[in-house]
Amino acid sequence: MLRPRVIPSLLLSGGGLVKTMKFGSRKYVGDPINAIRIFNDKEVDELIVLDIDATREGRRPDFSLIEEMAGECFMPLSYGGGIQSVDDARTLFSLGVEKVVLQSAFLRDPAILRAIADRAGEQAVVASIDVARDWLGRRKLHGPAARGRFRDWREALRAAVANGAGEVMLTSVERDGTLSGMDLEMIGEAAAMIDVPLIAAGGAGSLDDIRRAVGAGASAVAAGAFFVFHGPHRAVLITYPRYEELQELWRTAA
Repeated sequence: MLRPRVIPSLLLSGGGLVKTMKFGSRKYVGDPINAIRIFNDKEVDELIVLDIDATREGRRPDFSLIEEMAGECFMPLSYGGGIQSVDDARTLFSLGVEKVVLQSAFLRDPAILRAIADRAGEQAVVASIDVARDWLGRRKLHGPAARGRFRDWREALRAAVANGAGEVMLTSVERDGTLSGMDLEMIGEAAAMIDVPLIAAGGAGSLDDIRRAVGAGASAVAAGAFFVFHGPHRAVLITYPRYEELQELWRTAA
């Protein structure tokens, strides 16, 4: 497997895959099992699947669907969405999920990260932090669960690592789905603050964007639109760079 990692991030909604734009409008992408089979053939580094409705709807993960996905997935699978307890995480690991991704539960009580890490290891725990700019251009934690416990996204970032997260996934909301490039300033600031791998997400539209994010300090880059849309009309076409392309990308970045 190549390092740094280049990771497709798939969004589940209603049992199907969608892609959002700035966490808003959704476009249907297809069936998750078919997408996983395609990514298997393309030998991707790993895969992140996030159920973007589970927490909002107050439900636990769809364990039946996740078991089916894990059974088809040949690469390491990370899952997030609706995870509220150590038992939820334990069930996911038993189904074949390699890493759990937590946001709402972590922002409400960071101790859940340590509770899971104590049982599965820190390498199996990913804290997810979404950041959006307010009307003054200041970066703020995004989402209902972000209100109250932490003053800002940097505090949440530090708390994630202090409480046992083996990785942090940091997403720029205003760049999500835009293919317009990544928030290199935020990536650099975050990477300098923590000593665990940083997965940068939001805005990747080219291999050069991915290279720049890694140059800014990311250990991995997660992307959605870049791997599922093609052309100016954003036609659905699942793609992934060839091994040789990524090999050349990291060679020229060295």
